[in-house]
Amino acid sequence: MGISFTVLSSGSTGNVTVVRNGETTLMIDAGLSAKRIDELLSMREVTGEEIDGILVTHEHSDHIKGLGAMARKYDLPIYANTNTWAAIEKGVGKIQEHNKIIMETGQYRDFGSMRVESFAISHDAAEPVGYNFYDGKEKLCVATDLGYVSEKVKLAISDADVLVLEANHDIELLRMGRYPWNTKRRILGDMGHLSNDAAGAALSEILTGRTKRTYLAHLSRDHNMMDLARMSVRAAMEDLGCFFKDGEFKLCDTYYDRPTPWDKVSQS
Repeated sequence: MGISFTVLSSGSTGNVTVVRNGETTLMIDAGLSAKRIDELLSMREVTGEEIDGILVTHEHSDHIKGLGAMARKYDLPIYANTNTWAAIEKGVGKIQEHNKIIMETGQYRDFGSMRVESFAISHDAAEPVGYNFYDGKEKLCVATDLGYVSEKVKLAISDADVLVLEANHDIELLRMGRYPWNTKRRILGDMGHLSNDAAGAALSEILTGRTKRTYLAHLSRDHNMMDLARMSVRAAMEDLGCFFKDGEFKLCDTYYDRPTPWDKVSQS
C-alpha cells in the first residue's frame, strides 16, 4: 500500500500530522485540543481509535497541547526521547506507564513494514527532532521548527520522495513586524525558525531529482503568506542555480485551519 500522509494543522497555533500505510497509522505531535484533533481527523475519515501512537518532536505547546488528552482518551503510546519526556511530563498530565515509550534521537523503530527514524534538529527546546518514514523504497521526511539546516540535517532529509519542511517567515516582514526585538532575534537565530530564503537554500542543496514534492510548513500568520512562501522559496532555489521544469518538482501548501488532502508518497 505504501505511505500516505495528511498535515492536519501546521503553524504556531498547533501542529498535527498523520502518516499511515496499510498496517500502521501514526500521529506526529498533538498541538491542538483533543476535540479539535478529532474534528480534523474526521475530515480525513480517520478516527482516534485508528491511531497506533504519537511521535513527539519537542515540548512546545503548539506541538503537545492535546497530547495527554489524546493518549488518555485512546490509550495511545507516546514516543519521545529522554530529554523531551522530562520536558513534557508535567504538562501532559498522567500518562499510563505502558504508554511512555523512549525513542532516543537517531534511533529507528519498526511499526510493521513502516520504519521510523528520528534525527536531531536545531531549535530552542530540550532535544528537538525531525522524523523520517520508510516503507520499502519510499521515504517521507518531516522537519519543522529548526533554526537552520545543518549538514547532518541535510543528510537526514536528502533523497526523500516527499518532504515536509518549515518555511516559517519572510525575513523582512518579521523585521518590520509587531513582535518585540527579543522575539524576533529568537526566531531569526540558529535555534529559532527557518525562513523562506533558508528553506529555498536548503532545498537547492539537497534535491537530486528524487524529491517530487515539498510541503511548506509552520508558516507564520503574521510574517508570511502561502503565495509569498512559495514564490520566495522557489526564487531562492533559482538564485542558487536550482531550476525545475513543470511537473518535475512541486511546492505544496499546508494550513493552520484545515488538513491537506491525503497524499501518497509514491504516485507512480
